[in-house]
Amino acid sequence: MYISKVSLINYRNFANAIFQFHKGINTIIGENGSGKTNVFRAIRLLLEDASMQFAYKLNEGDFNRQLGKNKWKGHWIIISIEFDELNNEEAIQSLFIHGAGIAEEDYVKKATYNLFFRPKADIRQKLSELKEGDKAGLQTILNDITIQDNYETFFTGKSTADFNDLEVYKELVGDFENVIFPASIDASKFGSRIPHQLSVAKEISFTFIQALRDVVSDFHNNRTNPLLTLLKNKSGEIKEVDYKPISDLVNDLNENIEALPDVQNIRADIKFTIQDAVGLTYSPSSLSIKSSVPDEAEKLLQSLKLFIGEPEEDYEGGIHELSLGGANLIFLTLKLLEFKYRKSKDTFANFLIIEEPEAHIHNHIQKTLFDKLNYVDTQIIYSTHSTQISEVSNVENINILAKKLNYAEVYQPSTGLLPENINQIQRYLDAVRTNLLFAKGVILVEGDAEEILIPIMVKKVLGVGLDELGISLINIRSTGFENVAQLFHSDRIKRKCAILTDLDDAICDTTEVEGDTDEIIKYKKKVAGSQKKGLERKAKLDLLETGNIWVKAFYAKHTFEVDFVTEGNNWEIQRIIKQVYVDKATRDQAKLDLENANVAVSGKRVLTMAKQEGKGWFAIMLGKHIFFKTIIPEYILDAIFFAKDSYSSHIIADIIEFRINENFKDKNTLDFASCRAQLLKYRNAEIPLEDLVIDLDLVIPNDQILTIIEKLK
Repeated sequence: MYISKVSLINYRNFANAIFQFHKGINTIIGENGSGKTNVFRAIRLLLEDASMQFAYKLNEGDFNRQLGKNKWKGHWIIISIEFDELNNEEAIQSLFIHGAGIAEEDYVKKATYNLFFRPKADIRQKLSELKEGDKAGLQTILNDITIQDNYETFFTGKSTADFNDLEVYKELVGDFENVIFPASIDASKFGSRIPHQLSVAKEISFTFIQALRDVVSDFHNNRTNPLLTLLKNKSGEIKEVDYKPISDLVNDLNENIEALPDVQNIRADIKFTIQDAVGLTYSPSSLSIKSSVPDEAEKLLQSLKLFIGEPEEDYEGGIHELSLGGANLIFLTLKLLEFKYRKSKDTFANFLIIEEPEAHIHNHIQKTLFDKLNYVDTQIIYSTHSTQISEVSNVENINILAKKLNYAEVYQPSTGLLPENINQIQRYLDAVRTNLLFAKGVILVEGDAEEILIPIMVKKVLGVGLDELGISLINIRSTGFENVAQLFHSDRIKRKCAILTDLDDAICDTTEVEGDTDEIIKYKKKVAGSQKKGLERKAKLDLLETGNIWVKAFYAKHTFEVDFVTEGNNWEIQRIIKQVYVDKATRDQAKLDLENANVAVSGKRVLTMAKQEGKGWFAIMLGKHIFFKTIIPEYILDAIFFAKDSYSSHIIADIIEFRINENFKDKNTLDFASCRAQLLKYRNAEIPLEDLVIDLDLVIPNDQILTIIEKLK
């Protein structure tokens, strides 16, 4: 038995979300604030016995913010968990047949367990009696609704409905737009009530390990100390007779401490001092100093402390002396042991939920931990924003959270893919490339030069980094973009993926003529061959783009290095001529070639330099000379602005401000003051971007910022 699906409707930052899970290990990945903790909390409300009480304490803050302030009134929160592969044991079948199961054959194989947080019966009755379209009457009822007086928590099972379907939601809850509300609920479709005595939480082993943030304080707290929890579990198995000798020893110890001469002398002095101060009438009738070393089993266990030695050290210290990573690892280990103790009991299923286990833990330990935690008959669900854990996660068992305005979307990256396609993706998602699963947008490039220089150009020219924009740049190190790009699709990851590649258009006339040397003929054939491959590559990528709004290819007309120099960036390349060439004559010729307007000359020279140094090293050398006047090739700008869905006015203003500051080294000019004044008006929404562009063109004409703004508008 395992959790196959979790559906969340109107719950916290989930307006309408579906999580798909499989047997074994599952991973939920997403940035901070995307809802990883919330989905775990939803699962815990139904499956964790200790959290059941909180299911009855939901409030308006638990509704999704997309509903708007006070717009939650009348709506429902729905949390639905689907189980699969129930076995045919009598005990489990009796639970689900009478509770959450759907009997398709001779026994239940699938089951649903639902939490409804909904208006009480009297409110639902009033809503059902409204005439269709009576919005005034609807508003009157909604105005009087409060969480405390008018809402209830209700558990059901055996539902067959798809709660994520908007039409199903209207049928169950009501159509607020047209004011149509149901008079009754079809229990065969939406589930019948489950009595508390049949709670699924009481029949399974469920362990939740929260994010490791301050484990040292947890060790000091008797309520949260995992060592104490383990000892209590074990102490329940020890007979009282086993504790009797210890209790007797403790009692003797207490009596011996109390009988110490110093203790008795102090007792007498206290008694005499009180009598001397207030007299016999008002003095205590008796006074003792007693030793309070506990003799009860639980209190004895509380006195036990864990001492640990860091790896490759012979010193053994307390938890507070360990590194953060060491303390977290010990805490996690004890929680896993706690799970093992629970798992050993006779339960229908075992669930282990671990929230962000990577905190302060070394990369290798993260990966090893994930690889080792594979308990038999246990479903494990992690949440993480660690690329190391993502790397070793099975792509079929991943749910990706995407943070949107007031809600989050959930993506399953393998949906609709054939096994061979999934295998291709799995091979590519190593520790470097898994950051594309966390990005707001992705740019795929084919080589080292683009990987090195594009982030530098963006930072030096725009004043913002790709990371700041939420864009991941991934070096495929080939032209096999399809293997990764297939992830981005309306059925899988709904994020923009820009592909940057070369058309390899010929930089010279490839026609062989009489008098060409063997070397020239060889060069022309190579150029023609590259052009042919470039056209074939474009045809393949055109096919990949067809019908997919999330993927788009952008092309250098020739190659990255050639297009860089033809944009007018020969000055930057000239800075490294002395590093590439030793001979003065060659240096002089290279400088002339780079200044030549003919791409056959300048293009060949830059490619020769890049080949001689190696494209990666050439890019590193060139990167030192990129500055704000460097022109970013237009196809790269187009890719950047495609990869990120939208650019806020604040980001645009930051880019413009950076360009203004760089253009005006003398900040005391009138033009600088004018630019800053206009920019402030734009920031405050006093003028549109179009008016700002006009003013910028007057004071910094022909600056690349004008092209950039035009693309951002």
